[in-house]
Amino acid sequence: MGKKLSIILVGFLLLFSCKDEESRPIKPATDAKPTEIKRAQTPVFNQDSAYQFIQTQVDFGPRVPNTKAHANCAIWMENTLKNYGAKTLVQEAVVTAFNGDKLNMKNIIAQFSPEKTKRVMLFAHWDTRPVADKDTERKSEPIDGANDGGSGVGVLLEMARQFSIKQPSIGVDIILFDAEDYGAFEGSISSMPNDWCLGSQYWGKNPPIPNYRPKYGILLDMVGGKNAQFPKEYHSMLYASHIVEKVWSTAKLIGYGNFFFESRSNNYPGVIDDHYYVNELANIPSIDIIDCNPNTGKFGEYHHTHADNMGIIDKNTLKAVGQTVMEVVYQER
Repeated sequence: MGKKLSIILVGFLLLFSCKDEESRPIKPATDAKPTEIKRAQTPVFNQDSAYQFIQTQVDFGPRVPNTKAHANCAIWMENTLKNYGAKTLVQEAVVTAFNGDKLNMKNIIAQFSPEKTKRVMLFAHWDTRPVADKDTERKSEPIDGANDGGSGVGVLLEMARQFSIKQPSIGVDIILFDAEDYGAFEGSISSMPNDWCLGSQYWGKNPPIPNYRPKYGILLDMVGGKNAQFPKEYHSMLYASHIVEKVWSTAKLIGYGNFFFESRSNNYPGVIDDHYYVNELANIPSIDIIDCNPNTGKFGEYHHTHADNMGIIDKNTLKAVGQTVMEVVYQER
């Protein structure tokens, strides 16, 4: 009997409990956790592949406008990007250098997933310095430009190869600007106010893609040298500090914070580089990842000398930059 009574009592309690629950208004849970966005799987950047892309450029010879090496390298880069599935176009023009030289310029533009409206822009310059004006020997001869020119292109071509294997969720445009390194020679006087970055200036004034509005741009310049240091460049912080923080925090997150310095020295002035004109002329918030001593504001001793050859390229630096930028791109939504 005791068992039956307890069952009956439990039954009544359940009955009234259910009715009571039915009569109460349903309230949303206050302790519900927001849905977490799952991070995308970023491919592994292959530093050996990037290194070989640099070697191939150097093998052509100095990529100075109006030379055979320059013309042959342009064909190779365009075909390489096409082979990776990019919609590729070449913006050609004749631009005038500070000394009156007429330069046959080619900006090479590759679009991955051109139908997507959300896009980012990755860019580098591919030409090389026509003189070794900071050297003590053979000053009038052009340089290999393994780091200054070759490294940024090498990293971007490896990224293009990765995009062909696994597409990011957004569209990506790779732009290889020409005639960046034909500015006034050491010791010369130039009356031309904007004598550097002629390719990006022409692109900014003559947009080859109508209404082009990527979310932001990242410039890679001298990103393969040994013991490279990437401080937060002045113009990058001025125009696009939020992108600087995005990239630098990503580098720290994935273990490359020792390359990307958190602070910016007062001795480190702004660099007039392609990103400056992309910001000024196209109004696209863009940053520069560039090797520069954060304490002195000087570039490496190889800069504009014959020492800028394959001997200074470090695969660890290529990996740090390439993996960081790829992580940023693949996490975009």
